[in-house]
Amino acid sequence: QVQLVESGGGLVQAGGSLRLSCAASGRTASSYAMGWFRQAPEKEREFVAAISWSGGKTYYADSVKGRFTISRDNAKNTVYLQMNSLKPDDTAVYYCAATQIVYYSDRYWSFWGQGSQVTVSS
Repeated sequence: QVQLVESGGGLVQAGGSLRLSCAASGRTASSYAMGWFRQAPEKEREFVAAISWSGGKTYYADSVKGRFTISRDNAKNTVYLQMNSLKPDDTAVYYCAATQIVYYSDRYWSFWGQGSQVTVSS
């Protein structure tokens, strides 16, 4: 089992930055690929970014490429999502997730955090 706890959400103006953190606990947490999904009101949950267990490979949705950066520190069992140049369309609840194999669909991710609200004002 892997437990995930997100932090770092909040309210920011358009063009601003936020950094989300996800602390993972569990015996094998560092062996999982980690990712971020988001869900805006009345929309389906969508893939944002993911990183392999080693940190050597990263994946991004086209909508965030060049603005968001995912990273991880396995010594701290923590994954980060640095979000720059935020837009009102980025407003959503952001979820941290863990999986053995990265998929863009949320159906195949095994463990989930409780979510962190990010609100971008125009």
